[in-house]
Amino acid sequence: MITYSNPRLTSEEVDHYKREGYVIPKLKVFSDEKFSALSAYFDDKLADWPKDERPEQMDTPHFADPKLNEWALAPEVVDLVEPLLGPDIILFSTHFICKPQGDGRRVPWHEDSAYWRRMLNPMEVATVWLAIDPSTVKNGCMYVIPQTHNTGQKGFSEYEGVDTSKSVFDSEIVKRHRKDELAVPCELERNQCSLHDARTQHGSPPNTSDMRRCGWTLRFIPAATKLSEDYHDRHLMYLARGKNVLNQPLADPTKSYSHINELRRKLGVKAH
Repeated sequence: MITYSNPRLTSEEVDHYKREGYVIPKLKVFSDEKFSALSAYFDDKLADWPKDERPEQMDTPHFADPKLNEWALAPEVVDLVEPLLGPDIILFSTHFICKPQGDGRRVPWHEDSAYWRRMLNPMEVATVWLAIDPSTVKNGCMYVIPQTHNTGQKGFSEYEGVDTSKSVFDSEIVKRHRKDELAVPCELERNQCSLHDARTQHGSPPNTSDMRRCGWTLRFIPAATKLSEDYHDRHLMYLARGKNVLNQPLADPTKSYSHINELRRKLGVKAH
């Protein structure tokens, strides 16, 4: 049996994640001081974000801004996913999804795995969804459909197009592959998080409230999951803990790779 030096999930929470495809731990991710620094840092980034680009689409910001890796690779975060992924862990991606008050766009029902099916093998990804703002039913919190990670389409449902003037993504899981009536809201206070499996169906309604809703998704994979060589020129990974067991190309977390994000924009890489 593997033991962990600083487990942040209880055995009941680990079992819930494996059974239901998600879990909401009852803890603060960072100290108040460390979280306040992250929140202020995000506000500065948002203030500099191009006015002609939606704030829901701040994909892979850590590639260009190594300061963010101080939080993304922090032991407080990695300790959350180690009981789920094992001791050898890679940071796969991050994404700020900031829904502005009043006109924040909906996130259509989707599986993260559907976006990464050509990138990763095997498909084993744990996402930490960190609440920068309170995330509530009122301001468009994320909903998950439990057990969809290991039932039905198991992460690879059929999709259809949606109105991109109202949605963050351009496609959505078809209705017959969903059970919306089973959806569970993931309501979080600032500095709390949820975790979900890449194959779990999830989405969120628009934010029509008077309160912003921002979350930072931190995606981790076991080091035994392989990134396709076809993506080595446009995607970076960072060792979060343990060993790089497959000797995959890894980025330096202290270095800026702004040219990678520029290339992704030119190639039209979809934010997720």
